[in-house]
Amino acid sequence: MPAPSKNGTPLFLGIELATDQLRASIVDESLDLVGVECVDFDKELPEYQTQGGIFTTPGDAYTTPVDMWVKALDFLFEKLGTNYDLTRIKSIGGCAQHAFVWWKASPITPFPALDPRLPLHSQLPPNTFSLANTPVAQDTSAHTHGFALEGLLGGPDMMAQRVGMCANASMLAAHLLRVREAWTGDVWARTGRVQLASSFLASLVVGRWVNMSEAEATTTGIWVHAGAPAANGQGHWDEGVLDIIGGNREDAKKVRSWLGEVDPSGTRKVYNVSKYLCDRYGFEPETLVTPFTADYLSAYLSLCPSPADAVLSFGPMDMLLTPAQNYTPTRLYTLYPHPVQDTNEKRRYIAALTTRNADVPRALVRDMYTKSWSAFDRLVAIVPPGGSIGLDDKLFSFWLLQGDSHPLSHVKGIFRFETGIKVNEFRDLRANPRCLLESQVMSFRVRWSRMISTGVLGANFNRNRGNNVTQHSAGPSPSPLHARNNPNAAPPSHGLSFDPYDYTPLPARMLVAGAAANFPSVANLVGDVFNAPVFMPSTQVDSAQVVPHRNAPATGFPSRAALGGAYVARWLWGKERHGAAGAARGLGGFEEEIRRLLGKRWVASGATPLRTNTNAPQGGGGGHPGSGANSGASTPFGHRPGFGATVTVEEEEEEEEGPGGGVLGGGYGGPNGGMLHHNSVFAGGFADRDLGRDVGRMRSLTASTADTINSSGTASGGAPSSALTTPDMAAGAATSSGDKGGAAGANGGGGTTALTPVSALPTADSEAQMGLAKVAEADLDAFMTYAAIVPEYCRLENMLCKNLV
Repeated sequence: MPAPSKNGTPLFLGIELATDQLRASIVDESLDLVGVECVDFDKELPEYQTQGGIFTTPGDAYTTPVDMWVKALDFLFEKLGTNYDLTRIKSIGGCAQHAFVWWKASPITPFPALDPRLPLHSQLPPNTFSLANTPVAQDTSAHTHGFALEGLLGGPDMMAQRVGMCANASMLAAHLLRVREAWTGDVWARTGRVQLASSFLASLVVGRWVNMSEAEATTTGIWVHAGAPAANGQGHWDEGVLDIIGGNREDAKKVRSWLGEVDPSGTRKVYNVSKYLCDRYGFEPETLVTPFTADYLSAYLSLCPSPADAVLSFGPMDMLLTPAQNYTPTRLYTLYPHPVQDTNEKRRYIAALTTRNADVPRALVRDMYTKSWSAFDRLVAIVPPGGSIGLDDKLFSFWLLQGDSHPLSHVKGIFRFETGIKVNEFRDLRANPRCLLESQVMSFRVRWSRMISTGVLGANFNRNRGNNVTQHSAGPSPSPLHARNNPNAAPPSHGLSFDPYDYTPLPARMLVAGAAANFPSVANLVGDVFNAPVFMPSTQVDSAQVVPHRNAPATGFPSRAALGGAYVARWLWGKERHGAAGAARGLGGFEEEIRRLLGKRWVASGATPLRTNTNAPQGGGGGHPGSGANSGASTPFGHRPGFGATVTVEEEEEEEEGPGGGVLGGGYGGPNGGMLHHNSVFAGGFADRDLGRDVGRMRSLTASTADTINSSGTASGGAPSSALTTPDMAAGAATSSGDKGGAAGANGGGGTTALTPVSALPTADSEAQMGLAKVAEADLDAFMTYAAIVPEYCRLENMLCKNLV
């Protein structure tokens, strides 16, 4: 791609250090996409022999080589310098995965001087780091150390009050304790500084030590926020926790020096790009560099959620994030100070709910029961809510393959319940995929309701329901308990701290991301459980038409986290450029300013959608080769016989399913052309025609997104391209148009159908100008169905927590 003219408008660069790739996105002054580059670790750095960017070992240790990151940064800047005029870059923002970098003591003072004639990799060799392969977010090897620390601090509630969070395997405090107790002493003795990956990446860009941001410090399990009862209005490292980690006062002081200082949120500290990058790649010395943050927080920022929104991100770990007004720490959630705040605005926070059991269980269930993502999605679509038609015999499952967060932190295993009794397997195996997804999404719905009761989101939090219930108001009540939404009705008596039938405290919109959200069945399920419309970034909607199974975007499409970094870079540049006059010109907080810029661009461009890709492959047949089996999801199981290696495996989708080759009954290629043999255990069970559903349902492409899809090389009139096929479970079935989101007919005659990812429904201008597309509607009837089973879900979850099953 030829370098643009040097006389062009200002550009802004966002960098993301992901698990499987190092990515960059460039936007212009109006936040329209200009460029996308990436370095795929498995594909372009094969000498490190990673799978999905990580090493998997027996047990719970999942690590990545820091040396690979440094070399990838060289590759990325070479690509950027070749394809773009870097003198136009006015500001750089960035983010990184949750991981740690252990520097040796030798290069600590000062930061290593870098020679612009040589690449970074040759000047920061592996022996620069005391721990060459560092733990990543999926690592749970420090799980027991985290809980030991929690016990010494008085339990989860006391720990949360003290350092803002209860124990989890990802916190830096647990890993520090593990290195001291379980590793050889030379690692501890050689260390001179410990950085989170985001600060490490920022330090390489700036050319000097960059402090940890307060949003990052809250993830360590060591930081006392200024709003905590014991902080006296001043954030600081907890000396008691440091004493436990160090084992003695002297080592505690050493750990304190490793961590460095913390930049409080709201200070808007600004750096300049390093002389090394200026001399080697042509950046201007005045180029600004913003503080870097975590990848999930950067992706959240790119979506600019409103106070009543929730961002649900699917991936190796599923996360639900939402704006919060108050600092009210409990073990029910994690609170982050908003990473991009202005100095004169009220402090804001982000509340997060997390689960580790995400992509890995989904991939395992796919391989156990369907063998392809297409069949997985279609099977979820035909099974009724709760896995059964009956109202009193709903099925529940909990797939807890890794140590998770509260309240299931001490529970591991696969648990299935039928008619309230624990069973080894459901009588109807087809229920497994849907019950897994329901358990994952309902967990967030229940934990959200518990979080609301703390007041962390604001004393008067109540979503603006809009017209969500208007379409149902003329018909009969979907449930006898629908009357509980009447404000004059009696208080709920379900044995819960919240009313499961009351949807007013739930989010007004669900903003979803991640590969699992590309499945129509998952998008619909989210809308049903939360009774809210579901929106997806248009960049992901278009990327999914090319590669629907990867968390990593297709070639030419930006990642949300990298875009978030670019947006922050644009915001900070505008603030610094206008200074004190910015307020007079209407330059407000981050979200307010991003909405203003996108609204201004929407009007000036005549309501033209944001560009979703640059230099994407032309034609539907070309997909992104990715980084091997673990690309995108980076699940920690790697390649194991009989297990789904990852949620992103495409190659398995292409396998031919011969007669008897399927997992269920007679296989996909049996004489009936369906999933199940006619003599299987499902004889007499529910049939597709009984469910009133179209098992071949697909999202229809609307006119509002036709041009956007065309920009990626996919014809608006044809089916989204994919090389991945699976036999049609309803060969010759009639097409139904009653499904939410529209439907296209299933292929008849026993042919094959490709997995059809979500595509955009008609979307209002207010969302379209923000780069969002609606992919599922709210459904009050379906919500009431799930509300009816929430009490039983909570009862079973409580039994698991108390080890009663």
